[in-house]
Amino acid sequence: MSLTSAYQHKLAEKLTILNDRGQGVLIRMYNIKKTCSDPKSKPPFLLEKSMEPSLKYINKKFPNIDVRNSTQHLGPVHREKAEIIRFLTNYYQSFVDVMEFRDHVYELLNTIDACQCHFDINLNFDFTRSYLDLIVTYTSVILLLSRIEDRRILIGMYNCAHEMLHGHGDPSFARLGQMVLEYDHPLKKLTEEFGPHTKAVSGALLSLHFLFVRRNQGAEQWRSAQLLSLISNPPAMINPANSDTMACEYLSVEVMERWIIIGFLLCHGCLNSNSQCQKLWKLCLQGSLYITLIREDVLQVHKVTEDLFSSLKGSIAELLFLLEGIRSLVRRHIKVIQQYHLQYLARFDALVLSDIIQNLSVCPEEESIIMSSFVSILSSLNLKQVDNGEKFEFSGLRLDWFRLQAYTSVAKAPLHLHENPDLAKVMNLIVFHSRMLDSVEKLLVETSDLSTFCFHLRIFEKMFAMTLEEPTMLRYAIAFPLICAHFVHCTHEMCPEEYPHLKNHGLHHCNSFLEELAKQTSNCVLEICAEQRNLSEQLLPKHCATTISKAKNKKTRKQRQTPRKGEPERDKPGAESHRKNRSIVTNMDKLHLNLTELALTMNHVYSFSVFEHTIFPSEYLSSHLEARLNRAIVWLAGYNATTQEIVRPSELLAGVKAYIGFIQSLAQFLGADASRVIRNALLQQTQPLDSCGEQTITTLYTNWYLESLLRQASSGTIILSPAMQAFVSLPREGEQNFSAEEFSDISEMRALAELLGPYGMKFLSENLMWHVTSQIVELKKLVVENMDILVQIRSNFSKPDLMASLLPQLTGAENVLKRMTIIGVILSFRAMAQEGLREVFSSHCPFLMGPIECLKEFVTPDTDIKVTLSIFELASAAGVACDIDPALVAAIANLKADTSSPEEEYKVACLLLIFLAVSLPLLATDPSSFYSIEKDGYNNNIHCLTKAIIQVSAALFTLYNKNIETHLKEFLVVASVSLLQLGQETDKLKTRNRESISLLMRLVVEESSFLTLDMLESCFPYVLLRNAYREVSRAFHLN
Repeated sequence: MSLTSAYQHKLAEKLTILNDRGQGVLIRMYNIKKTCSDPKSKPPFLLEKSMEPSLKYINKKFPNIDVRNSTQHLGPVHREKAEIIRFLTNYYQSFVDVMEFRDHVYELLNTIDACQCHFDINLNFDFTRSYLDLIVTYTSVILLLSRIEDRRILIGMYNCAHEMLHGHGDPSFARLGQMVLEYDHPLKKLTEEFGPHTKAVSGALLSLHFLFVRRNQGAEQWRSAQLLSLISNPPAMINPANSDTMACEYLSVEVMERWIIIGFLLCHGCLNSNSQCQKLWKLCLQGSLYITLIREDVLQVHKVTEDLFSSLKGSIAELLFLLEGIRSLVRRHIKVIQQYHLQYLARFDALVLSDIIQNLSVCPEEESIIMSSFVSILSSLNLKQVDNGEKFEFSGLRLDWFRLQAYTSVAKAPLHLHENPDLAKVMNLIVFHSRMLDSVEKLLVETSDLSTFCFHLRIFEKMFAMTLEEPTMLRYAIAFPLICAHFVHCTHEMCPEEYPHLKNHGLHHCNSFLEELAKQTSNCVLEICAEQRNLSEQLLPKHCATTISKAKNKKTRKQRQTPRKGEPERDKPGAESHRKNRSIVTNMDKLHLNLTELALTMNHVYSFSVFEHTIFPSEYLSSHLEARLNRAIVWLAGYNATTQEIVRPSELLAGVKAYIGFIQSLAQFLGADASRVIRNALLQQTQPLDSCGEQTITTLYTNWYLESLLRQASSGTIILSPAMQAFVSLPREGEQNFSAEEFSDISEMRALAELLGPYGMKFLSENLMWHVTSQIVELKKLVVENMDILVQIRSNFSKPDLMASLLPQLTGAENVLKRMTIIGVILSFRAMAQEGLREVFSSHCPFLMGPIECLKEFVTPDTDIKVTLSIFELASAAGVACDIDPALVAAIANLKADTSSPEEEYKVACLLLIFLAVSLPLLATDPSSFYSIEKDGYNNNIHCLTKAIIQVSAALFTLYNKNIETHLKEFLVVASVSLLQLGQETDKLKTRNRESISLLMRLVVEESSFLTLDMLESCFPYVLLRNAYREVSRAFHLN
């Protein structure tokens, strides 16, 4: 064949196009096989019962199907012909693509044989590689076609529907049906077809012999030859890397195995006639057990079971990690690589190539033009192009070299490449160097792509699980989510419908791997936090009692020096740090080791991309840490709904600080934003529910204080002691109650405010106010029931004779006092909690507390009520006490009023104060109404009445826009008259605790900013209060 004919055949261009087209057709066949093997994605009419007879008929008669005379068999097909055409068009056209691809492949193979092309991987690398790739791709397409079980039905049903719809079958059906029948036994037919091509195929494969033997050595041979050592020959370290077969150096062994196995299977005749072929074949059989056709579809070379390898644990994770590390280094130092290879091309390769061209004995004009262009392109390169960030493009140069290989490899070419090996060597080197300038990413894909794991997901997941089981391998586990970024390389433009499926696989597994790593890391962090909390718990003040007791007892001679039996010796805090032998590994040591490994893997990369999605591993860790920290804080509270037990706020705060302190110390190691994690978790705990919808410590402590402490305070088993500024439990025989003062003193209220914060304290206040308003509703009902009598009392409270007849007519007076006492208890607790909040807020934000308090001082009685309430709401949020409680005003305002008018509501509020004032003498009959100097209060909590009266009155009359001071003065007058009339009572039972009850008058004045002692003096002489204090003090000391 003439040289001109070789040019016209464009062998290089055809090989390039057919290889790319073949990959697309192969993926189409894979997609059809995958779709038809899954019932969920299979065409729906292949699963219909009514369609079964038609399918059997088509499969049996294929390809000779008589559509017109088989209506009884093909009736269902006729009914759904339009839907079948719509659904099967893509399938049918894909099979047609296979047929057309087959035609073009055999046409090109025959042309190559006619040209008597010479193949040598060491010389015309691109030409030989493309030739062998085409053979493998074509064989894989045919093998996959034969593995589609429904191929006859899909093709036959489409043609039947086409004939029913258009009156004639598809033009391609006859040839397509014949092709499908021929390849029922694919390898047998392929070997027949490839018989004429044995010489070219075997020649190309034999050129691999030296390379395959060298690359297929065992690990011991590599180690002894120090192939992977950079320092095995120190003097040569600065010499540039060079090779006569540079393109072959990064040729995959897997690819060569695929070429050899499939090539010799198709052209097996040469195995008997050529001993070199037989040796290469036997050597290849000692390698892989399977060769990949595409993705998870393989050709079994040897029979082997997976069980043989299931028990083997290797360092695959480390290998994957190091591979990713190398890829990362190449990308990071791309400029250095470009600068190096640019200088190599311009200052070495161009000069060598020019010399070789000049020394060629024969150089036709076409080849001369191509090679001269190579020299000029390379000589024009300079370093400024790299510095300026110019984009390099050498695909034209490489294509020209591919063409040149084809031109010089035919039998009658004037210039034979195999006679000029130096030209091939330097050009292959130039091709590699050029790819290091413009195709580094493609080289990375060729040499280190692991997208095959996308089709071996079960094995991939198993490898990941095995890595997590080995503590020393944890630092390499990040390689698995990074490999998910490789899955994008599986896609092909000829099969766009696969893209979403592959994308879902990549993102799903990347997400699941990172979720598992983040879960394990957060578990490890929280386990160490729990250990740290246990150490911190040993330092709590409650544990020093035993130490103090022992120290005190040692001073007495009677005390034995040895501890009693049954009393274990408690280790002092810090004893865990004393270790006699460093080889003893504690649980904390193991946790820290695991955390170190996990931190290395989670902090390995800041971000990476998977199918256009940017992945941040630190965000996974932050999310898990936040959720786990939320659950841990709730767990630390130790709330038991059955026994109503809960940890003291101060102890919980100490535990939370231990957790937070350790997490903060890890900020620079974990890569996660520890401050944000802590901030979000603590902020969620100030809300009723966290982001997962679970209860928080705000809800738990709110419920506990309402249901346990305040409920018992309302029933009289717990009292408020102003002297101790805490609620105190009263001892009861046969009852084992908790110690209320341990949960309500100043330090506990500060700790509670620290934990719940302003938001949590607001939630607590809202719940407290709900209980207050429910009592106010009942109080209003009692006032309404006694309204007529109260109106008369209000007008005649200074007339003893008339009052004597009116007071017995009142009903529910004790109930009024009881409910008002409950309100006072709740408001007193709220005041203590607010004080704790004020102290915490002052400590954390003194620069805010000053302006808030200053703003509150500017409020006067003449200030607009809306402005006043706004300022008081701000102050209340910071814990500052206000004359008018804005939360109580808002709670009462939100009560759904009945049909009564505002005037009637105001009247009820006035009469409520009258009802309370005239009911106070009834308290004197209660034995518990004795004033305790020690507690500065009463055992029935009636001292809380004063806060209830003042706060409720201020809220009610603010709501009705009335003068608070006027109405409180009225209460003071009526209450004074009622208590003074008690002095004339002759029944000693009714005057039992008259002096103690009289002291309530002073407490009312002290509680209110609207009342003064001068106002009290005008209606209740101070001498009576002095005498009452003396009598109470005398009785207390006598008792």
